[in-house]
Amino acid sequence: MITATSTSVYNKLINHIKQANLLGSTGSVLGWDQETLMPPGGLAHRTRQLAQIAKLTHQMSTDPRIGQWLDACEADAALTSDPLSVSAVNLRELRRDYEKATKLPEALVVEMSETTSQAKHEWAEARKVNDYKRFKPWLAKVVELSQRKAECYGWDTTSGGASGGGEPWDALADSFEAGMTAASVAAVFTPLRERLVPLLEDILGSKTGPSNSFNELKLPVEQQKKFVKDISAAVGFDYDRGRLDESTHPFCSGSHCNDVRMTTRFHEDNVNDALGSTLHESGHGIYEQGLLEEHIGTPMGAAVGLSIHESQSRMWENQVGRSQAFWKWCYPKLAEFFGDATSGLTEEQIYGGANIVNPGLIRVEADEATYNLHIMIRFEIERLLMKGDLGVDDLPEAWNKMYNDYLKVEVPDDTRGCMQ
Repeated sequence: MITATSTSVYNKLINHIKQANLLGSTGSVLGWDQETLMPPGGLAHRTRQLAQIAKLTHQMSTDPRIGQWLDACEADAALTSDPLSVSAVNLRELRRDYEKATKLPEALVVEMSETTSQAKHEWAEARKVNDYKRFKPWLAKVVELSQRKAECYGWDTTSGGASGGGEPWDALADSFEAGMTAASVAAVFTPLRERLVPLLEDILGSKTGPSNSFNELKLPVEQQKKFVKDISAAVGFDYDRGRLDESTHPFCSGSHCNDVRMTTRFHEDNVNDALGSTLHESGHGIYEQGLLEEHIGTPMGAAVGLSIHESQSRMWENQVGRSQAFWKWCYPKLAEFFGDATSGLTEEQIYGGANIVNPGLIRVEADEATYNLHIMIRFEIERLLMKGDLGVDDLPEAWNKMYNDYLKVEVPDDTRGCMQ
């Protein structure tokens, strides 16, 4: 039986966590604004704003009272005996969050916030002029801070540990997907890569294939914007509780289920990129909008993990967005938004164009057959950087070699390579 005392303590805990979440979610909106609407001149002040929010949020998240409240609540079986109850889920996840947060020094949290805010800006500017040297010192600092963060968290250093751990990457991955280790990822990626690379060679060696006409069309960006917004609304993204903007790299963020911010990007000669990116982010957005409003600010109102999140984005982008059924439904919309510009293409040509297998340089533009190879390259690069086996000076060369080995493509410049 839940006692009045334990209920009171549990309510204090939840109220405190909700207050901390208010600060964190404010930072999320400021971060979205920095990448979409903020003028360049606002960077210095925005960096200070985000650092202050990170500092205050960390202070609230490591308040010693949280540990005391958790101890008291966990001692009451009525709050924890049903592992699927709201109280048990919240307590379990809050204990995990608290133990991780208390391992991080406040100074490191602030420095990480300041550095990543400035690094994002420098990355975007460096990409414009293909200047890796400009971005390199910022990347080096982010890697160093990430290594320090991993050391604070710690990881399984025993050979063949039960969790399959054994390297710094594991410490950071655990924050995105509980229990995830490099060893467990490699166990999936290695056999998959061994099958994907020869499959790709077979596809490219085939003398037959779908038409690429759809991907060669030049379509006005303003019409593309209306088109992808209409599609994302049709598949379930609620624009009364979210919005779509542009950014250098598509992403989805926001402060809660009723304020979800997506971004995409446009090219006059590649409407499939805009559509695929928008469907991908819509998957994230629909998932976020489906979280429980009554639990905003607590673990019960948050995503369960990155794997589930990414499964939703890639389902809409690939399983739905590249399907024949989707294009049977979507084909008439092309005429609605682009008029005669697409009238010379059949439904079959459009569907085929959406499924062209063509190894390329950019992950978010990748087809379904090559997308996972892009992820594998990033995974291996991250492991090497985190272990110190690869320095930022040698990153472009390592990146370019992997793209040649896995995807058989030559990387012409760093903007389309390690800075993409």
